[in-house]
Amino acid sequence: MRAEQQIELVEAYFSAVDGEDLPRVLGMLTKDCVFTVETHGVELRGHEEIADMFRRLWTGHRAVLHEDFIHVPDPESGRIASRFKVVNTELDGRLAYKSNCNFFEIDGELFDRVAVYMAGKNTLDRYDRRT
Repeated sequence: MRAEQQIELVEAYFSAVDGEDLPRVLGMLTKDCVFTVETHGVELRGHEEIADMFRRLWTGHRAVLHEDFIHVPDPESGRIASRFKVVNTELDGRLAYKSNCNFFEIDGELFDRVAVYMAGKNTLDRYDRRT
């Protein structure tokens, strides 16, 4: 996969996340993808655990938005790092701003591993911590 294709894959992934399009998100991940939130000690394995995490994210917010990307693709290793800003619209309408960095590993044309480094409160948890 060329550098431009890696960037397109990352931006398509975040477009699907922002659009709450779970089938599209999962279609970009290998079946046994490992998704970690390194800054908060979270590890999710496979579509079911990852899907549950996204459902919690979307249920807990009116909207999520990822923008202002800076990508560092490495086609030879099948990896790409992406720094970006996040704007989460809380259920009460308040806005929460974050600065994140994700490291993606690509197998063929799908993400096989996603490692998230997140500033602030963790919104990508294994369980709903609000209960």
